[in-house]
Amino acid sequence: MVDERIEVVRHEDLSRTRLEQLQVLFDHESLDDHGPWTPDAPYGYSPADVHVLVTHGSELAAHAGFQRRVIAVGVHDVAVGGTGGVLVSERARGGGLGGRLMSRLARTMRSTAGVEYGYLGCRPEVAPFYASSGWRPVAADERSRSRRDGTVVVTTDDPILILPVTRAVSDWPAGLIDLRGTPW
Repeated sequence: MVDERIEVVRHEDLSRTRLEQLQVLFDHESLDDHGPWTPDAPYGYSPADVHVLVTHGSELAAHAGFQRRVIAVGVHDVAVGGTGGVLVSERARGGGLGGRLMSRLARTMRSTAGVEYGYLGCRPEVAPFYASSGWRPVAADERSRSRRDGTVVVTTDDPILILPVTRAVSDWPAGLIDLRGTPW
């Protein structure tokens, strides 16, 4: 039996050891495509304010993070926990760890003041995983800042999913989504 521990850590409270472990976890997966991971601009994406970390023994096995931000949806302001950096190490895959990670992330958002919905964009092939964790697709175009050069980018075909935190999915407004910054 693996000694599994799940902890929630604010970004500013990450220890040097945890930061090093995060870099190893992310660089193992993405170094060739995106270069080295950095904590304050991970591959150019917006950084997390809150990190959910799963360790197996002394090894960091999984991570998910979110940043609270008010985005625009149509003419409405919506407070979201913009979610990114969801990753389970290769050695820890296949045992349900991703589901446990996302469950803890949802509970953490629900205990965070001012988060109405979780929000994430993802590749089509992983959308079913998020749906199995309670996330629901929304159909909309998304405007954000490029993670490479800050120019405005409008995406029309990548999956967008929301997690009801303090409001129902049916309350999600219609219209263009403006992230008012870089994606997560």
